[in-house]
Amino acid sequence: MKVAVTGANGFIGRHVLAELAKYPVEVLAISRSIDTERELPANATAVQLDMQDVSPATFAQLGAPDALIHLAWGGLPNYKSLTHFERELPLQYHFLQTLIRSGLSSLVATGTCFEYGMQSGPLSEQLPAAPNNPYGFAKDSLRQQLEYLRNIQPFALTWARLFYMYGPGQAANSLFPQLQQAVQRGDPMFNMSGGEQLRDYLPVTQVARHLVAIALAKKDLGVVNVCSGKAISVRQQVENWLAENAWSIALNLGYYPYPDYEPLAFWGTCSKLQNHLE
Repeated sequence: MKVAVTGANGFIGRHVLAELAKYPVEVLAISRSIDTERELPANATAVQLDMQDVSPATFAQLGAPDALIHLAWGGLPNYKSLTHFERELPLQYHFLQTLIRSGLSSLVATGTCFEYGMQSGPLSEQLPAAPNNPYGFAKDSLRQQLEYLRNIQPFALTWARLFYMYGPGQAANSLFPQLQQAVQRGDPMFNMSGGEQLRDYLPVTQVARHLVAIALAKKDLGVVNVCSGKAISVRQQVENWLAENAWSIALNLGYYPYPDYEPLAFWGTCSKLQNHLE
């Protein structure tokens, strides 16, 4: 089996490649530029490809992969940027539909919990999408475009809605790396929000494990929440990280305001994911 991975140099992509290394599959690690200093798993081959350069011949040139794990997306972490639907949405759809029309039969594409918008509480896949920022809107629009395409050109589609992740290689402006950096600098205090938001966190290694399991199954699952299914306050999550790593730093709660683009309390339900993985 041959599995292609876009965004292979990214935070999630590197962990997906590491997970795929556990299986007897051939992996195409696709990115806009090749990191010559990076050592790939033995079953992976680096492929330099910009999505805007895709053509009907690209699928064959890649060796006709059996499945694609599509992680690539630009413009982050600015969720409010209009480039998500002005540039990324048409670029992403053109890239994916070109591969699908050329023969790609199975696609796992990553969505976002922001597609649920300002809905609070446990969020299941049965809830209607109601995005309230450009990033969530663009992601959900891409999902709908792919579902319309599937009616004309059948292929297996899983839309994996990701919630909150953490782990090695995460962007420096994310919560976990910021906490780690503050501890390493010897800061006496870590500035954060009030921390009472309820969120859904998973280690990125577990997210990668779920994405790979879904991709290797080559099933048409539709929307699937990739999450823990458990609500935890941001403050408790930070305190857990401190305890797990034996770090010591005071928390300056309430320094930052709560984000205005997400509700105070939301988390995913994961029964659909668990049923598939069992």
